[in-house]
Amino acid sequence: MYVVLLSLFVAMALVQVVRPQLLWRLNRPLRKPFVKDYDATEPTRAGYTMTRVVGVVVLIAAVAMLITSL
Repeated sequence: MYVVLLSLFVAMALVQVVRPQLLWRLNRPLRKPFVKDYDATEPTRAGYTMTRVVGVVVLIAAVAMLITSL
């Protein structure tokens, strides 16, 4: 179970690093009750860069934990 969970973290972090806009679009239904204008709340280029940086950190941590667990 631990390996499956870490594999999911690795997959999500890869998507976050490669295509953060995809995650922004996929989370749209979750924001529906709170947001009236989706385009006004989309992150700037700096916001997407920060998302990628966090994704790299999560990816490195998840891969390290996955390697140590195997």
